Amino acid sequence: MSFIPVNEPLLSGNEKKYLQECIETGWISSEGSFVKEFEKQFAKKVDRKHGIAVSSGTGALDIAVASLGIGKDDEVIMPTFTIISCITQIIRSGAKPIFIDNDPFTWNMDVSQVEAKITKKTKAIMIVHIYGLPVDMQPILDLAKKYNLKIIEDAAEMHGQTYNGKACGSFGDISIFSFYPNKHITTGEGGMLVTNNEKLAEKCRSYRNLCFQAQKRFVHEELGWNYRMTNLQAAVGLAQLENLNKHVVRKREIGNLYNELLKNIPNIQLPLQNTDYAENIYWVYGIILKDELNITAEKIMKKLGAEKVGTRPFFYPMHMQPVFTKKGLFKNEKYPVAENMAQQGFYIPSGLGISNEQIKYVAKTLKSIIEKL
Repeated sequence: MSFIPVNEPLLSGNEKKYLQECIETGWISSEGSFVKEFEKQFAKKVDRKHGIAVSSGTGALDIAVASLGIGKDDEVIMPTFTIISCITQIIRSGAKPIFIDNDPFTWNMDVSQVEAKITKKTKAIMIVHIYGLPVDMQPILDLAKKYNLKIIEDAAEMHGQTYNGKACGSFGDISIFSFYPNKHITTGEGGMLVTNNEKLAEKCRSYRNLCFQAQKRFVHEELGWNYRMTNLQAAVGLAQLENLNKHVVRKREIGNLYNELLKNIPNIQLPLQNTDYAENIYWVYGIILKDELNITAEKIMKKLGAEKVGTRPFFYPMHMQPVFTKKGLFKNEKYPVAENMAQQGFYIPSGLGISNEQIKYVAKTLKSIIEKL
């Protein structure tokens, strides 16, 4: 068996055809027609009026925070267990992140902890759907209405997922997606903001494009970014979007096969298959080692790597990031569930390009390693 990467994308639709059209017509920049079509079709897919394609999910988060006017002395409630992209623009804007610990079963932010963290300075709640199951949105929606707060919804990992039958990405005042190669839709690198607010959408388009002005292009009233998506990226994204439903079916097949193969291994926690509001979409297939094994995820990952199985660690909590602790931020803050997940959690190969034979090899190898402990 050759090395099995943690992710292998699947490019089995019209990607080549659409890319060829870009090359033949010469429209390869952000001005091409595929960008607008991808924005239109993606927004429709997640029941939104406006889609704004950008160069990355990180760029989408930067723009989302800026577009809501979040700045100095504002507070944003968010999970500590997430990727650093979620926090960077909050910190740079002078706002303060207020962290929430995880629910140990869904691996998402524990929504029961949110209301106690709301103050007069709270401006927004950033929810981040993690790994395969969505955040329980209704309590967040109720709190946002009660306290007049904005919601930033990070649905980067949730292409095709729903909450109570409604598309993830349709809940925030502004929501974002990522199209990194390990997502259900990839453009290589890329992202998307979606919203129903026309003024917010126009502001996002301006931030994406260096805040150029229509009549005075090189006269700037605000600072923006060059976060434009190219026509080449959008062409791939549109082809991927056409196959999203198939991709979701396949990801659930992968997750369910792992569930069956790994169900009898003692002292490991497998992903929760469903809640009363969603069925797991298995963006990645995560595993948490229980204390009884008396071994860290890092050591198990090394053993798997020696057997040609790729892995990746879980997110490292924001309150523990050296870049922030060096600045004296988040002193004495403790979030035990997130901390345990970071130390004991990792995920195994589950990309759309993986074969059932490879899945069986991964499961067999993991089982053998744990049985020898």
